[in-house]
Amino acid sequence: MVLYPNDANENGKALRLRQQYFLASASLQDVIAHWVALHGLDFSQFAEKNCFQLNDTHPSIAVPELMRLLMDVHGLSWNTAWTITRKTMAYTNHTLLPEALEKWPVKLMRRLLPRLMEIISTSMLIS
Repeated sequence: MVLYPNDANENGKALRLRQQYFLASASLQDVIAHWVALHGLDFSQFAEKNCFQLNDTHPSIAVPELMRLLMDVHGLSWNTAWTITRKTMAYTNHTLLPEALEKWPVKLMRRLLPRLMEIISTSMLIS
């Protein structure tokens, strides 16, 4: 009930999204804090020294969250943050079954994670 709340209703979906965001963000913030303690704000070698393996769809929120942290917290440009993010994230999905591919309603994402939605939308325009 706690780790996997029922997401059949809006409140359950919101809780699951909050949980996933919290865990992904906390993990990234921890790695970045360690990096900054050792290297300061020089992120030029970050992608060569770090790799985040995303298995299935649950942690995929980490992609726009890394962008947000690099840009909004550490002042990197979009292009620099995107290059680091692309080189740092690795993704494996073990199935293509529809029930395994997580989807979040845009309305919920905009309400709970507006900055991440902005980053996702911008990346779609640039691609």
